Amino acid sequence: MNKSNILNDLENKAANAEDLARNVIEKPSLLAKIFDGISSDNARARFKSAKTLRIISEKKPTMLYSKMDFFIKLLDSKNNILKWIAIDVIGNLASVDSENKFDKLFNKYYGLLTDESMITIGHVIDNSGKIAKAKPHLTQEITNILLKIENIPITPHITQECKNILFGKTIQAFGEFFDQIKNKDAVISFVRKQLNNTRNATKTKAEKFLTKYA
Repeated sequence: MNKSNILNDLENKAANAEDLARNVIEKPSLLAKIFDGISSDNARARFKSAKTLRIISEKKPTMLYSKMDFFIKLLDSKNNILKWIAIDVIGNLASVDSENKFDKLFNKYYGLLTDESMITIGHVIDNSGKIAKAKPHLTQEITNILLKIENIPITPHITQECKNILFGKTIQAFGEFFDQIKNKDAVISFVRKQLNNTRNATKTKAEKFLTKYA
């Protein structure tokens, strides 16, 4: 695939981001065009570029680590989709963060838990497990922050049902790095509260977690 073809694929509805990511990994010279696509006037090209970069960050994070500052800037994007993808990419890059860029970004990244969008909050929680595993020294801080999820206020954008979904995500995150957690009792207590959650999926996650860890 050459550079002109990849531009066509970014705008082509039928083109698959997985295939694009695989092609870029095989031919790194195409990466620049994917980054160009982020600022494209074509919405399909813009979002397919972002999705392709997210997939690359999962499959070959070292390929994107030098561009981490680019994704850090996207955390301030007014475009939520680009913000969500940036949250995911940064979470994936934590595993290769030799310069400890995430450590310096920690407060900003987890500050997104106060975002008015449940989806933004959910993306941060979803990435917390892999971040804690990549950076064990941050386990205590991540744990303490996630334990405060139950204090998120109900707003016009975040209902009780939204909070119930976030509780389920938090339980899953804790399950990814529970062996690293020192204050296990606090986590167990948090999960036990969800045994009475009105959302069946969250209640089930709590039951499975406690069966495994309590």
